[in-house]
Amino acid sequence: MERSVTHIALFAALIAVLGLVPQITLITGVPITAQSLGIMLCGTVLGAKRGALAVLLFLLLVALGLPLLSGGRGGLGVFAGPTVGFLIGFPIAAFVAGLVVERSRINIFAASVIGTTLGGIVLLYGFGIVGMSVVLGKTLPEAAALALVYLPGDLIKVVLAGLITQTLARVRPAALLSRP
Repeated sequence: MERSVTHIALFAALIAVLGLVPQITLITGVPITAQSLGIMLCGTVLGAKRGALAVLLFLLLVALGLPLLSGGRGGLGVFAGPTVGFLIGFPIAAFVAGLVVERSRINIFAASVIGTTLGGIVLLYGFGIVGMSVVLGKTLPEAAALALVYLPGDLIKVVLAGLITQTLARVRPAALLSRP
């Protein structure tokens, strides 16, 4: 139990640290950040439940006002902005990525890439597009077109998450909690 709590806190901190990487804010108001890589790694490394809990801890700290989102944003106001759908989707994305890695018996790189693609792109974009549509007053197809700008960067993050998870599995297999 204590080990799990420590891992959850460390990965919440990892998400926050990845927000320090300079962001690029697009015309949609949704920034391109490295934080979604942290969300993906929460799932692939910690597994479904612990990964989702790490993201929920991070979001709780953001809601309490800590400026942990990229660009130093925090507080309840961020949950009313164009990123709201992505924020809501973060813990679910980590859960799905972790679930795929936990249940899959293929090699860890492939399982991580599949999990992060399903959770960190397909599912997260679904939530994000709906949130952008509502907040920006766009139709779903218009919001989807705006979201496509993020796809190349997110595909790079999927590969990075797979490589990082695979390397961790090779170097410190006991640290990979997503695989029994």
